[in-house]
Amino acid sequence: MARQIAGHEQPVGSTRTLESTADGSLVKRTVLPGGLRVITERIPGSSSATVGLWVGVGSRDEQPAVAGAAHYLEHLLFKGTGKRDATRIAEEIDAVGGEFNAFTAKEHTCYYAQVLDEDLPLAVDLVTDVVFDALCTDSDVDTERSVVLEEIAMRDDDPEDLLHETFVHTVLGEHPLGRPVLGTEPSITGMSAGALRSFYRRRYVLPKMVLAVAGNLQHATVLRLVRKALRDRLSGSDGPRPPRRGRARVPASRKLALRTDDTEQAHVMLGLRALSRHDERRCTLSVLNAALGGGMSSRLFQEVRERRGLAYQVYSSVAGYADAGHLSVYAGCQPERLGEVAGLLASLLGQVAEDGLTETEVARAKGQLRGGLVLGLEDTASRMSRIGKNELNYGEYLGVRDTIARIDAVTTGDVARLARMLLGRPGGIAAAAVVGPYAHEEDLPDELHSVIA
Repeated sequence: MARQIAGHEQPVGSTRTLESTADGSLVKRTVLPGGLRVITERIPGSSSATVGLWVGVGSRDEQPAVAGAAHYLEHLLFKGTGKRDATRIAEEIDAVGGEFNAFTAKEHTCYYAQVLDEDLPLAVDLVTDVVFDALCTDSDVDTERSVVLEEIAMRDDDPEDLLHETFVHTVLGEHPLGRPVLGTEPSITGMSAGALRSFYRRRYVLPKMVLAVAGNLQHATVLRLVRKALRDRLSGSDGPRPPRRGRARVPASRKLALRTDDTEQAHVMLGLRALSRHDERRCTLSVLNAALGGGMSSRLFQEVRERRGLAYQVYSSVAGYADAGHLSVYAGCQPERLGEVAGLLASLLGQVAEDGLTETEVARAKGQLRGGLVLGLEDTASRMSRIGKNELNYGEYLGVRDTIARIDAVTTGDVARLARMLLGRPGGIAAAAVVGPYAHEEDLPDELHSVIA
């Protein structure tokens, strides 16, 4: 397939067709003055539309003094704009039976609205109004501070969420990617309205944004609605920012972290640093992860749960950022079985590092990825998310068929080489995190200490 021009390389004011299929689906991208990219996917037969405004700003963009600012700001923008207060925002989306929400991650924030196709003008107006014209008043900052603190408390009450945050900090250390998206209680308590408004003004700029729309729509109609909503903001010759790249300088960090919690189960996560999302082997990593712990037929599920009954839930997962990544395995078990489970998890990772995976395991994992990809794109919200996230992260559009072709191209040998490189390197498992009823690290079983020695 010939290389398509990347979004950040496309001339300002131009429109490109990225894909046109026999069923009438059409994907187009326009770069507007000021650097805003608008990418749409027309889905014939759909009766809905989803609008998403992706901002290339997340928790990794924060200084320690304002840790949690990106997520705090996401909450704050819904509190009111120059023409709508919070009540009116809620009333307008409820009146058409739509959904209007947002989420913050480590490298981006997304504001999205899903509506009937006839209500597309309202969705575009609401999303752009909230993102570009929020008031961020002192009183709203104080009100929403309590809500964010409650969300942190909710995370701390969920052992699995708490474990994930603890593991990520353990494997990535004090690098900004290692900090929690929600921030901390001290950082949120001490954050001023002025600091949030400054973060908003400096970070929310057009070259860092992608407006993605999927559903029963015309690209020209979306452009007209965006121009009407943003007016004078669409000016200048600035082009889009290129996707984040680089190689993270991740400092050395602790290998073991314990969060004492009075839980019935012990929750453990073992893992190591892996690939960035720009690594050409990312499809191979996806296949490895699916075969290792991505489903009920996976190596981990079969060995830990089905054959030995040591845990109810066990899985593996991967995360890829612009310049770093990690792979982890999780299990929840009875506290007295933690040592046995940790030892078994480490042993299974070692086996895969040494022997790779079978042809059958790899074929099954590829089938799982193919099916999950297609079935996950059954609504306009998932389609919007796919085109918007790919444009922001890679600056390109990759069709479903092309993605499936990349998955199919992965060989058993590819998986074996990557497993050996990641799981068989000196030091083995790089980090472990535990949430459970243990007062001190010394109380953890010897098997857990030995797997990260």
